[in-house]
Amino acid sequence: MVKILYFAWVRQKVGTPEEEIALPGGLGDVAALIAWLRTRGPGYEAAFENLDLIRVAVDQAHVEFDASIERAEEIAFFPPVTGG
Repeated sequence: MVKILYFAWVRQKVGTPEEEIALPGGLGDVAALIAWLRTRGPGYEAAFENLDLIRVAVDQAHVEFDASIERAEEIAFFPPVTGG
């Protein structure tokens, strides 16, 4: 089981702040996870339609989409953060 967290508008589109999921086999990296999540319904499809607007952290470390998720306990998706 892996805990997946969704923040800000990603959470709004998906419809939940978090979920614990048994991932199917063969999902080796973040990109594969996103592709699988998009198949879970229109909210997920909308949330992940523009990957330029998504950031991800695996076990609380910012990573790129090619990062491994094989031993991940927590994966978080969120929009880019801006400051001023």
